Amino acid sequence: MNYSGRAFQLGRAALARAAGVLTLALLAAGLPGPANAQQTFNDPLNLGPRGLTEIPDFARPAPPAASAASSAPANAPLPPGGPLPPDPYTALKPIVFGSQIFTGRFGGQAFTGFNPDYQIAAGDRVHIRMWGAFNYEATQTVDAQGNVFVPNVGPISVLGVRNVDLNKQVETQVKRTFRSNVGLYATLEAAQPVKIYVTGFVRAPGLYSGLSSDSVLAYLDRAGGIDPDRGSYLEVDVLRGGQPRAKVNLYRFLLDGQIAPLQLQDGDTIVAAPRKHTVQVGGEVLNPYIFEFGQAQVSGSELLAVARPRPAATHLSIVRKVGAERRSEYHALAEASRVTIQDGDEVTVTSDKYPGTILVRIDGAHLGERTLVLPYGAHLKDALARLKPAPQARVEALQLFRRSVAARQKELMESSLRSLETYALTARSATSEEAALRGREGQQILEFIERARKIEPRGQVILAQGTAAGDTLLEDGDIIRVPERSNLVLVSGEVLFPNALVYDSRASATDYINRAGGYTQGADEAKLIVMRQDGSIAEGKRAALQPGDEIMVLPKIETKSVELTRGITQIIYQIAIAAKVLLDL
Repeated sequence: MNYSGRAFQLGRAALARAAGVLTLALLAAGLPGPANAQQTFNDPLNLGPRGLTEIPDFARPAPPAASAASSAPANAPLPPGGPLPPDPYTALKPIVFGSQIFTGRFGGQAFTGFNPDYQIAAGDRVHIRMWGAFNYEATQTVDAQGNVFVPNVGPISVLGVRNVDLNKQVETQVKRTFRSNVGLYATLEAAQPVKIYVTGFVRAPGLYSGLSSDSVLAYLDRAGGIDPDRGSYLEVDVLRGGQPRAKVNLYRFLLDGQIAPLQLQDGDTIVAAPRKHTVQVGGEVLNPYIFEFGQAQVSGSELLAVARPRPAATHLSIVRKVGAERRSEYHALAEASRVTIQDGDEVTVTSDKYPGTILVRIDGAHLGERTLVLPYGAHLKDALARLKPAPQARVEALQLFRRSVAARQKELMESSLRSLETYALTARSATSEEAALRGREGQQILEFIERARKIEPRGQVILAQGTAAGDTLLEDGDIIRVPERSNLVLVSGEVLFPNALVYDSRASATDYINRAGGYTQGADEAKLIVMRQDGSIAEGKRAALQPGDEIMVLPKIETKSVELTRGITQIIYQIAIAAKVLLDL
């Protein structure tokens, strides 16, 4: 069908109007409209050829909290008003102090509280209630001349009246007509909707709508917040008619909680100034941020006042860039007031302490105090001098457990597990049947590795075989365990009935295993470990048993690869000795 140019334009206009009506109807009914309808309503400046002064409520995009709550169960708690700011301790790069304000929480909340210094402006809504000889109740909008109209009274000027004086102003005018028997109450119902320009070093400069009672923080948040790489948190200017109206320092709000109430008017401009001088702070501080200062040089005490060092902090190191050079300084915190910090410095607060005393724990058959405070550099014999063994204590089988040894055992075990994992994943196969068999076997080995990684070694230091065990240096956190005498022999591992048997001086390891039901089908009869009470290890069936020993029967490992067999056996040995735990495939 052929159309002329005029007819074609009229047809397009009619289709556009129809599409607009359909979109509004769908949105009002809660149904999704066209793909670009939501984007159209999000932009107040792109709402048709003339634009709209007010966006319908049903056309406004729902806030994230509301949309999330609508899909949640009825009894589910409402989600927070926006994402939390990043944690400065775990962030990938240093965070500018002040950027944590702008996460969308301010911009999503309108301030409708009572501001006594707010001045009534045209467009505000005033609720008036009268009772007694004359009854009247209505909400009046302040007209362009700054008046509200009350029947039988006439226009009452409220333009520029402070919110705290509004009721008195209206009552004075009404009393001129109704001198007695009429009560009156007037209050500001809502602040005036305004549109504010936000520009300068913000992430999204533009025109933003809100209420005249909203804070500067709300408008900055709607503009994406101050650009942390270029904008200033110390100087935010509010302009009216091109002239300075107020200055806002966001650090006063963050550090002292002070922010002056400011009444904004339609057409005001909020300008974020360029960033000033910055210093990066890290280490033993409560606020590890990049701080902004108004001067190119500040004292160390001024910096620490905002960074707030931890109680354990003792020194601060400064890395300063002078041209192409990097220079370092190191000062005690007590001298911070005499230290000069310059623009661009990197300051790290450290805790340089040396141990004066250590704590050693004594467990087991001991009748004295359980925790000993010893000087740094104390030996095992110093702790034994304060030992009060119980009558059943076996002091010659003393056990020492150390956190640093446990950490080292964990590292060695992890290294063996990584090697085993490499062998299991890189084994080659000649046929498809062998590949399938290796795949199932590899899956079992990977499951074994995951279980083995959860084992925590005990970190035992073997003392019985040392000729000078008393000269062993103690570390902070060591645990000394005094075992009790026992006439039992434990049998564990790949036996039918793991149990504790009474010690028999004539019995061998094989006798004890037979008394525990004998070997299981998965036992490796050639691999026996005898663990003494003092932590020493004896291997083989011919080991001379003692009361309190534990016989561990290791499992048999069957794989297609000699390397895998050797690796798994080695790891099981490590786990059995370091943690007294056996893991089978």
